[in-house]
Amino acid sequence: MPRARRPAQPGRVVLTIVASLVFAFLMLPLVVVFPISVSSAAYLQFPPPGFSWQWYERFLDDPTWVESAIRSFKVALLCTALSMGLGVPLSFALVRSRLWGMRLADKLVAAPIIVPNIILSIAIYSLFSRLQLIGAWYGIAVAHTILALPFVVILVSAGLRTFDEAQEQAAMGLGASWGVAVWRITLPQLRPSLIAAGFLAFVTSFDELVIAMFLSGASMTLPKKMFDNIMLEIDPTIAAVSVMQIVLACICLGAAALFGRGVVPGAATK
Repeated sequence: MPRARRPAQPGRVVLTIVASLVFAFLMLPLVVVFPISVSSAAYLQFPPPGFSWQWYERFLDDPTWVESAIRSFKVALLCTALSMGLGVPLSFALVRSRLWGMRLADKLVAAPIIVPNIILSIAIYSLFSRLQLIGAWYGIAVAHTILALPFVVILVSAGLRTFDEAQEQAAMGLGASWGVAVWRITLPQLRPSLIAAGFLAFVTSFDELVIAMFLSGASMTLPKKMFDNIMLEIDPTIAAVSVMQIVLACICLGAAALFGRGVVPGAATK
């Protein structure tokens, strides 16, 4: 006999409705920004009077926009490399070490997420001005690493806490060194956490504005260029750039979901 369907619980129905409304509220700006980016109007107008690719062409034809985008990519890539290079070993230390003070250090890692960006920016500006790093793109990347590092540590630490450490011990019992065991056994099984952490660090740096306002100087990143453009002149180029940023974020999320899946059985032992 087919099982009788259970009646929907009122609480679950209410939760579904509320979640749907919140999702619709968050997605509503996208309904506006996409049409404006292909508007034929000379200013921000919704609904657009006609269709045109002129604002994307203006972005590609303007050297300042292109240079800002390239600089943001360079900053985000260096920030991702630094965040992963520092965050992965730090995660191992926080999860595996039994030294005194590691629990406190584990809590302090999240401080850049809790402290407002404006306070961090002032402190970093004071330090970097003495080091003559204002205006240097690699200086911005180092500063962005402070913001991205907590996300890497949180994601990788979560993966480590669910990993069976006995697999490492078995590999070392068969003659592998600790480094080889981590490289061949642990890291392949942490691939979802590592890939998600890398993409999150990239997006965190690419979209960051406040620190870039303090440190970029004349060498603007893309968010800083967008902010200056809004202050001086408002045209649909901003919408076109916003759409490209949204598409980039979606690509990062899609890549994280595609390449961050569980390890194929037997891959870690090859």
